Amino acid sequence: MSRMFRSPWLEVNIMLIVLIISFTGMYLVGRGLETPPGGMSGTAIFAWLLGFFLLSFGIALVAVIGGIGGGVLFTPFMLAFTSVDSLIVRATGLIVAMFSGLVSTGPFMRGGLANLRICVFCAAAYGVGAFSGAQGAIFVAQNLGETGEGIVRLALGLILLSLAIYFILGGKKIEWPEVKKVDKFTKWLKMSQPYYEVSMKRVIDYPLTRAGWVIIAIVGVGLLSGFFGLGAGWAIVPAQNVIMAVPLKVAAANSGVLLGMGDCIGVWPYLLMGAIIPVFAAPWLVGQVLGGLLGALILIKVKAGFVRYLLIGFMFFACFGLLTKGLKLLGVMGEVPMWLNGLVFLTICVIVTVLIVRYIKAEARLGGE
Repeated sequence: MSRMFRSPWLEVNIMLIVLIISFTGMYLVGRGLETPPGGMSGTAIFAWLLGFFLLSFGIALVAVIGGIGGGVLFTPFMLAFTSVDSLIVRATGLIVAMFSGLVSTGPFMRGGLANLRICVFCAAAYGVGAFSGAQGAIFVAQNLGETGEGIVRLALGLILLSLAIYFILGGKKIEWPEVKKVDKFTKWLKMSQPYYEVSMKRVIDYPLTRAGWVIIAIVGVGLLSGFFGLGAGWAIVPAQNVIMAVPLKVAAANSGVLLGMGDCIGVWPYLLMGAIIPVFAAPWLVGQVLGGLLGALILIKVKAGFVRYLLIGFMFFACFGLLTKGLKLLGVMGEVPMWLNGLVFLTICVIVTVLIVRYIKAEARLGGE
């Protein structure tokens, strides 16, 4: 019981109390307001804001476990199911990704899962990329119209598809990469940091390699993050894992820390453009704080294979959204029906759930032997 009065639970409890009081007051005030002609009633506004908060909580929960940042789910959902201006959606998507990363940083650092040396090494590169990408998004929105954005979305969707396929074929080599040779530059940086793996109940020490190449990749990832407002955990994780041979769970934890560091830089051009609406963004932020904290605590204890299957599912769904949106912007196809987006999402959820259940059963059999 006493732990509920210690950080971070003390802050969470205070936030929950303030949240309950705020939503209760909002509902009571909204009921008493007169609805202007053609406007939205106070009760409807309350329902939308409450829905945003609940959806944000769910997004943060699964996003932090996967190490992908909440923006990669938020932005495709909002662009697919609402008519909100795309620049506002992308700006808020960066904030969603940033807060899911910021909240998860504490548990990851205290548990030793996140490697601070890698995060600091990559933070500047990611920040530069995210800021430049945000400037590019504003330029495209003002000058190049839908054609340029459609081409970039198609390219991003194809990149994401190739990464998802690699994660499927890579198997356990992805979870625990093998390093055959450590280059001199990486060895000089001394970034390897042992940590206690709770799911295996032992200390894991892992070698790293190709640190110079990962910097180039992270700049590119930051560009994509700032441009699309997706957050970039879906790309930060494989960039560390594939290029630098960072274990998957460590890469997912590092991703959360990097999102918190880098996206706060990338969001500034959107802020200066007036693309961030406080009333729209606020419920998403609170949901990210609560869901992100719970997701971080779960990630510390789950096995690496669980994270891999989540990432594969996230990548395929984001890929579907990017490709269909890109083709629509280029005039190749029409608007994707809402029911089809929902069907694809549910199908991916079912497949991922089946794979995770099979993985858990296989691990249990191996443990029993």
